Amino acid sequence: MADTAQTSPPTDRTDLPQPQHSAVRSLLRLWPFARPVRARLLIAACVAVLASCISLVIPLVLKWLVDGPVAARDPGGVWLGGAYLLLLGVAEALLFGLRRRLVARPLARVEAAMREALYRHLQRLPVSFHDRWPSGQLLSRGTTDLQLVRLFLAFPLTFLLVNATTILVGAALLLAQRWSLGLVLLAPVLPLMVLCSVFEAKYGRAARRTQDQLGDLTTVVEESVLGIRIIKGFGRHRSQARAFRQLTHALRTSELRKARLLAWILGFITTLPEIAIGAGLVLGTLQVTEGVLSAGTLVAFLSTALALRWPVESIGFLLAMANEAASATDRYFEVMDEPAVDETAAGAPATGRATPAGAAAGTPAGREPAAGTAATAAPPPDRTTAAARDTPAAPGTGGLVFSGVAFRYPDAPPDTPPLLKDITLHIRPGETMALVGATGSGKTTLTALVPRLYDPTAGRIVLDGRDLATLSREEARALVAVAFEEPTLFSATAAENVLMGDEEAQDTDLRRALAVAQAEGFVDALPDGSATQVGEQGLSLSGGQRQRLALARAVVGRPRFLILDDPLSALDVHTEALVEAALRRVLSTTTALVVAHRPSTVLLADRVALLSGGRIAAVGTHHQLLRDNREYATLMSGEGEGAR
Repeated sequence: MADTAQTSPPTDRTDLPQPQHSAVRSLLRLWPFARPVRARLLIAACVAVLASCISLVIPLVLKWLVDGPVAARDPGGVWLGGAYLLLLGVAEALLFGLRRRLVARPLARVEAAMREALYRHLQRLPVSFHDRWPSGQLLSRGTTDLQLVRLFLAFPLTFLLVNATTILVGAALLLAQRWSLGLVLLAPVLPLMVLCSVFEAKYGRAARRTQDQLGDLTTVVEESVLGIRIIKGFGRHRSQARAFRQLTHALRTSELRKARLLAWILGFITTLPEIAIGAGLVLGTLQVTEGVLSAGTLVAFLSTALALRWPVESIGFLLAMANEAASATDRYFEVMDEPAVDETAAGAPATGRATPAGAAAGTPAGREPAAGTAATAAPPPDRTTAAARDTPAAPGTGGLVFSGVAFRYPDAPPDTPPLLKDITLHIRPGETMALVGATGSGKTTLTALVPRLYDPTAGRIVLDGRDLATLSREEARALVAVAFEEPTLFSATAAENVLMGDEEAQDTDLRRALAVAQAEGFVDALPDGSATQVGEQGLSLSGGQRQRLALARAVVGRPRFLILDDPLSALDVHTEALVEAALRRVLSTTTALVVAHRPSTVLLADRVALLSGGRIAAVGTHHQLLRDNREYATLMSGEGEGAR
């Protein structure tokens, strides 16, 4: 999620895979989630079918009433017939109400289970996936798309079955009462089937386009909110408004196309049956006048035909909702089908796909989420175990070793050279190594390889004699702590943000970490101290305060390996000196790699490595490199393009 303003609307998500199969096949993928509540869904469908069939019994009562009590002028029989009709109407209403009650709670659980499975899967996806996907697209899949899926399971799924059953039973009753009139009313069936198949294909494409555009719109809104200071600071509100207006216009155009398609099919679905009913009424009236058909049979026939109007006319509406749900399902599983990373397994990223219902990896689909869980809570930290930190190193092989490491980003064109090439570097146990290089030389990328945010494309990394590729990500992150260049904070308290570095840390560890980062003063001055909510992205704090909290988060767990990516860039000179003094005590007990741009940060290190051209160009002390390496001297003097 970028904190910069977007001056032009994003393009449509044409890079994403588009659905190439039927809506039915897409919707069948929901079965693992719906399976835990299948009994209730089946009972609800049976109740709805029964209620719908009751509506077809009413015309038979009308036939008896017209041909019997009404024809015989029997008031008692008329009242009895009216009572039968009232009871049937009440029973139908109660059964439909029962159906709604049966599906409401289970389907809310299904939606919650799908949302939880998506969130868990997003946490397990590699960083390269999040580099490619706009956050708004992911948000829309976890909110709007899942709401469409729930609505489909609650209404169209049941009523496509109910209405099909009602039409079949009604057609049988029509043919049984008067087959010649029944054929007249059933004549539009074949044209309607052809029209519905054409409509389904066109509406499915329109629905997918609309949902993708809604994801783009969500991305722009989120970026505008997070980057509001940039937008206001540079006076870019008008250009942002234009970009937003273009997106909303495109979305409006797509929605209107959907409305036109729906109006087109509803027009045909409504008109053809009405013509058939009119023809049947004329033909039936002629047969009554000729004495070959009773008035009661004609009334029952027309009442049955009118009872079938809603099941027939709703076909277009239900197909539209089903296609929207199919597109939403495709979008949901585009994320769920991405290969996840097994945090507990060693080696390369897992190639298996996510377990749909989440039963194997977490909460079962039928279980409700815990009450009071905040929607904006920070994601759970990796569990930092004392056992992993205290595992002894192999004799004589300690420290952090890069051996012939190369790296190319997964989405880079195959013909581009790797960003890192043959990185060979040994940081001895307890040593602090400063990493220096021009902007864009790959310093941050190199540091991201140590906690296995990415895996090297060649070579290997060794932590205290253990090949990093043989460690699970959970084990690696128990050994390695990172303070990133951008100090990201979550909508949680200051203490919770720091303790994400070690969930087993105690209050004494929190106070020690805050002291190291020189953050005790401003944290204690907050309205509720360390229990103060810092707000989304920590924007209620200054840049230096956010950076100090991020530094405290990195050191709170007393990690064996510490990776610091320019950790003091936002601090004033006085605070920087205090933090450096405290950091020296921490660095004396850990193996550290520190990305540095200023001489004051470099002086924290025992040795310095110069990264240039994707390779380690030189290694030595600060003074040695100043004397012997012209590129390093230029960087440290503040001259050249790499200086900050």
